[in-house]
Amino acid sequence: MKLTRRQSKQRRHRRIRGRVNGSTERPRLAVFRSHEHIYAQIIDDTQQHTLVAASTLEPELKSKLASCANCEASAEVGKLIAVRSKEKGITKVVFDRGGNLYHGRIKALAEAAREAGLDF
Repeated sequence: MKLTRRQSKQRRHRRIRGRVNGSTERPRLAVFRSHEHIYAQIIDDTQQHTLVAASTLEPELKSKLASCANCEASAEVGKLIAVRSKEKGITKVVFDRGGNLYHGRIKALAEAAREAGLDF
């Protein structure tokens, strides 16, 4: 029986979340991608608390981007989440791609966050 795209993504997401868990020392960088926007959060799973967040919905990013649904926008979110996390003293994270394939917008966000100083 062939799975739909949505079922495949849900399966991958469950499998990834079984292995990836954020702690106080290494919080989880969770990424959610919709058709028009991309969202990133750094989460401490032990306290169930979001430490830092960034997305393409923020006015400062939205005004300078031509489109919020491309790799350039994702890279900007990656840089922004890295800058905000460094301000909070977070340098090491674990990456949770949220069931998405490591390709395109997800990859652009991850590489930009690494270049801006996050270690994962």
